[in-house]
Amino acid sequence: MSIRLSSKEDYESLIDKYDTWLFDCDGVLWQGSRLIDGVLEVLHLLRSKKKKVCFVTNNATNSRKTYKKKFDKLGIEAHVDEIYGSAFATAVYLSSILKLPKDKKVFVIGMEGFEEELRDEGISYIGGTDPENQTLEPFSLKDFVLDESVGAVVCGLDFGINYTKLSKAFQYLKRVPGCEFICTNADSTYPSEFGLLPGAGSVSAPLRYATGREPIVVGKPNSTMLDCIKAKVAFDPSRTIMVGDRLNTDIEFGKAGGLSTLLVMSGITQESDITGPNASTTIPDYVAPSVGEFRIVL
Repeated sequence: MSIRLSSKEDYESLIDKYDTWLFDCDGVLWQGSRLIDGVLEVLHLLRSKKKKVCFVTNNATNSRKTYKKKFDKLGIEAHVDEIYGSAFATAVYLSSILKLPKDKKVFVIGMEGFEEELRDEGISYIGGTDPENQTLEPFSLKDFVLDESVGAVVCGLDFGINYTKLSKAFQYLKRVPGCEFICTNADSTYPSEFGLLPGAGSVSAPLRYATGREPIVVGKPNSTMLDCIKAKVAFDPSRTIMVGDRLNTDIEFGKAGGLSTLLVMSGITQESDITGPNASTTIPDYVAPSVGEFRIVL
């Protein structure tokens, strides 16, 4: 049974109990370009109490450097080495865990931010934002030249997804022996400022269906993201809490990593998802309306 936070004492107790705070971003700190009320004050409060703060997002459209600009624009104190996105984690996975050979390339379905993280990790890539792929013209195998140096297809959220990109990715996955299939995250939806849109998991769905293959998924709730954080941040899991708005990513991510979890109701999850006959079997340790509620202790 989750503990519902309501009183000043509830929030004070939680702050005292945990030294490291991992925050999801979309739906937790902001909604689109709108900052959620109280976030600035609460993050400042945590830092004033010498808490470690990290930002852990499945959004792979932006690099950490670009995310830093968004934090700056919204007035949130954040350092690049405190930001962990699935784009960064996927690039690290390719270079450090998969150890993709230097003579191999990645075919990208994704945005410029992911390409930036690949470049920073020294990984060669094709596809992505290449103008050749930004087309609504019919795709033809007659004109397609297979690059057999492609060692992996990586799929993230791509606002310019089209049949050409999917067709090329399909060809590499079916025709290049040993070609890996990797997704930055499997989120079904993406929370925009004005409502939900299809997420990276939805973008990769046609490839999963067409190839009959399930990809390696790097982002939350998978352990690869936490391994990436552990490599950079020293923390005690028993005194660490994951704050998120999604049960199947944020909360499961925290639980799988042995962390405590706080679900905030300012994003994806609805009350019916945690109570009633159709409630999820994923149960957070704590529930609060939003991060801004911590202002009660000020």
